[in-house]
Amino acid sequence: MNENTIMAKETMTSEVVTFGAGCFWCVEAIFSSINGVLAVQSGYCGGAADDANYNQVCSGDTGHAEVLQITFDAHIISFGELLSIFFHSHNPTTLNRQGNDVGTQYRSVVFTHTDKQKRSTLAVIEGLTEQAVWPDPIVTQVEEVTDFFPAEDYHKDYFSLHGEEPYCTLVIKPKLDKVKSAFANKLK
Repeated sequence: MNENTIMAKETMTSEVVTFGAGCFWCVEAIFSSINGVLAVQSGYCGGAADDANYNQVCSGDTGHAEVLQITFDAHIISFGELLSIFFHSHNPTTLNRQGNDVGTQYRSVVFTHTDKQKRSTLAVIEGLTEQAVWPDPIVTQVEEVTDFFPAEDYHKDYFSLHGEEPYCTLVIKPKLDKVKSAFANKLK
């Protein structure tokens, strides 16, 4: 190990947050492109069942949301910056839906891992509401993280592996392009 590697390990501050903003394929494509994001894992969170898988969650019966658990270096990108990207990347005013994806599994939700994340998220929602950024009320839920169940392997890197598929070109790519345009200075 050289001196630079030791210094990098000492100065890195990793944190974890879990976002639900519709289909996790979209959320993964977006946050994978952000500088300071160290790792992403699609999965399921917020439900009552002791386990979750794609078929169960898609039924809408488990109460889980499709989410992305994000590990990030807070020295490179702050939680507040991630929240800005999160709120810019989807419509937080539609209850249990993002576009044609409908059901509680597609709800807008921030699963916080710390009290600070919870306070920050609530403050951002309050600020966006006061600024009337959207004509309709924000319905994003803010909950403490519960059991997280990783998604099946075939969901990993879905957009990068299947970018030519219609869902990817019609739904994911426009969202990704919108974020890349608005947050060009935050890209890897």
